[in-house]
Amino acid sequence: MDGTTTRSAVSPSSSSSGAATRSASPLPAERGRRPTSQRGGFRDHVDHDDVNEKPSAGRGRTLAGRHQQQPQRKRLSFSPDRRPWPERSTVYQFRPFRGMITDVRKRLPFYVSDWTEAFRPCNWERTIGATIRIYFLNLFPALAYTIDMNIRTGGNYGINETLLASVLVALTFSVFSVQPLTIVGVTGLINLFNYTTYDILGAIQAVISIPECKSRRARADPALTCHTERQPDAPNFLQFQAWALIWSAITHWIIAIFNISDYTRFITDMTSETFGLYVGVIYIQKGVELLVYEFDLSDQAGWFSVVVAILFALSVYFLERTATLSFGPFWLRKCITDYAFAAGIIFYTGFVHIPGHIKETGIEFLQVTRAFYPSTDRSWVIRFWDVPVKWIFVSLPFGCLVTLLFYFDNNVSSVMAQSRGFPVKRPAGFHWDFFLLGCVTFVAGILGLPAPNGLVPQAPVHTEALCVVKMVSEDTKLTDGGFYDEEEEGAIEKRWEEMAPPKMKVVRTRLVEQRISHFAMALLTLGTMTGPLLVTLSLMSRAMFAGIFIVVGWGSVEGNGIVHKTLFLLRDHNLTPRDHALLKVRPKKIWLFVAIQWVFFVAIVAISETIAGIGFPVIITLLIPVRYYWVPRWFSLQELSVLDAPTANSAATLVSLGGPLQPEHGHTDFYRKHQDDEEASLSEPIPAHRDDGHLRKRTTPSATSKEVSRS
Repeated sequence: MDGTTTRSAVSPSSSSSGAATRSASPLPAERGRRPTSQRGGFRDHVDHDDVNEKPSAGRGRTLAGRHQQQPQRKRLSFSPDRRPWPERSTVYQFRPFRGMITDVRKRLPFYVSDWTEAFRPCNWERTIGATIRIYFLNLFPALAYTIDMNIRTGGNYGINETLLASVLVALTFSVFSVQPLTIVGVTGLINLFNYTTYDILGAIQAVISIPECKSRRARADPALTCHTERQPDAPNFLQFQAWALIWSAITHWIIAIFNISDYTRFITDMTSETFGLYVGVIYIQKGVELLVYEFDLSDQAGWFSVVVAILFALSVYFLERTATLSFGPFWLRKCITDYAFAAGIIFYTGFVHIPGHIKETGIEFLQVTRAFYPSTDRSWVIRFWDVPVKWIFVSLPFGCLVTLLFYFDNNVSSVMAQSRGFPVKRPAGFHWDFFLLGCVTFVAGILGLPAPNGLVPQAPVHTEALCVVKMVSEDTKLTDGGFYDEEEEGAIEKRWEEMAPPKMKVVRTRLVEQRISHFAMALLTLGTMTGPLLVTLSLMSRAMFAGIFIVVGWGSVEGNGIVHKTLFLLRDHNLTPRDHALLKVRPKKIWLFVAIQWVFFVAIVAISETIAGIGFPVIITLLIPVRYYWVPRWFSLQELSVLDAPTANSAATLVSLGGPLQPEHGHTDFYRKHQDDEEASLSEPIPAHRDDGHLRKRTTPSATSKEVSRS
């Protein structure tokens, strides 16, 4: 749940948890200071690069000659909100349907080009690569969670339910959403919620059948044989879950109608990094649990499953880092990185079927049922109308907790998929998409499906896969936000002729913003529900799915800002680069900041291991007011500018959340600098993201936007 700094050709989930120690602006303050007319909002128009630039024909070409050969850009624009955040009254903020209407109105002019952009010849390669990558990355972790969900919910959720839920939400969001880059599907968090609800429902449905056993002391008497029976009017799990999701859908709609998604602007990296680390650890934990299940068959099957899982994880991990090596042409390394995950799945599906000792180990494989039928003997429509009234209201708090989880997870994943690390130019729309998520949640409850929500690892990886990258000199100046300014290309190439070729790095140049990859992924998932492909799925070992958990989870842990800050504190001070961003902050302040994150992380993990695990969304959400109200009392503005950053920090994203970020506690100097920074970023050409794992230095009261190398 799903901004973040992603490396070029990163692992599927390395984007999920945020940058290590990014320097950025602090948390925006509550409304209260009115901006000037020139700095108070977005520019009147935001350019969109609707016509892609041709690559340079050779080195040494002058800048003027290069521009003469560029095709004409078509200007597409979206206007800012009529009232930026500091100018809003309470009546305006909560005006019904304001946000939803604004989201649709701003995105509608781009809708046709959202479909046609993918068919431009220069975008085919990125669109096809992103489609294949996100298909495997979305589907197979969901199937891996289904194995655990099927075991722990009495078989109520199986492969077909997960596939149908994935198809439903992918088709809906690829066609109707305002943010088609955001990938929504079945995640481990809803898996945790489902099986915890199953356990709680089983406990509250049970009644003790022998009167003598009603007291705790009597139940402890070994002379009595006590047993429980199901309450006669108790609903089954799917009926109860249907009402929980109906309530959740209603609260989704309330949040969307009254524009409550605007408060996503207050989520910072302190919260999203903590959440990202939790998601990564849960992935790894589930992978280990799947391997433990294999030992129930035999020690031979168990240990061979461990070998398969480790081999899969290591193979995919190193293949996805091929683009960072110096061997072979860049296009080949990038291709290997793009298709590493899919290639690993195909290879290890066949590996466990090699005749001889390998095939005779007797490991478990994925269990499938009839195509397009529920996994259990039921109809697709749940008889939710047969539930007694008292159980309908018992399900209400469960539905509210689902909404709280989805509010945080889905909005954060949407922000991360459109963060400042990507050259996104088309406007976001959080209110409309959250309303759409409520509709999908409602249908999922009626059909007895696991409710889909935002995918924290997958959403930014989808955007990453759609980015066009190139290699530039390592000392090339990047724009604020880490993008490559192509205006400098002519001068850079001329310098190359005067000296030896410099060391190179990979940067992003533009983003293919379209709907085809998301829509094609939905069609591929729908095809997976057919009989022949279900048979193919049944050939996949559960050990491989454990490896999928491990490699995706490790990507979230490895790239997490909490981990990097902690390692910085533990490293030898003499080996730390002199220009490291964290050297601007006293160590005890870094320890305090990281300690807050670790405390909340441990609390979330701890509660997740109990029957009260459905309450974990409350804890992660509590970190938002802690960050907003208390953390600024313990840290200076300059310290926060290094340690933390707003997760929603790109212009195209903020247009749906009230406009440019505002100062914290009335710091007008920062406000002016930040507004200048926003206007400058909107006037720049489509840039490229810095992709070499370095820190980015944003404009703050105490620092310029020069770049700082990360250790």
